[in-house]
Amino acid sequence: MDRATFFSPQAGRRVEAPRASRARFAIGDIVRHRLYDFRGVVFDIDPVFANSEEWYEAIPDEARPEREQPFYHLFAESEDSSYIAYVSQQNLLGDGAGGPVEHPALAQVFETYDGARYRLRQALSH
Repeated sequence: MDRATFFSPQAGRRVEAPRASRARFAIGDIVRHRLYDFRGVVFDIDPVFANSEEWYEAIPDEARPEREQPFYHLFAESEDSSYIAYVSQQNLLGDGAGGPVEHPALAQVFETYDGARYRLRQALSH
């Protein structure tokens, strides 16, 4: 398999990943966690796990996801708080029909909510 490397600021190191990866979700998509009660908006995608080893090892063995899948950075919200989450593809479900997300950082990255997903600010798109 053809592979490439990229620098991960979270891990503070270079990470090797396949050149082609199949992300199920896109930037601006609204998702919810399969096991835990929170939703979020995708604002970045890593083609494979690219966080720190400490973060990965802190996940209980029975819940630890495979590294070789996309991982998503989310502006996340639960019933009582807003935060940034890092979640494997296997643990996310689409939730565009669930309505908007109320995270305080959304306006910094996204312009509008179209009823199903958020649109990236023009200044931030390629």
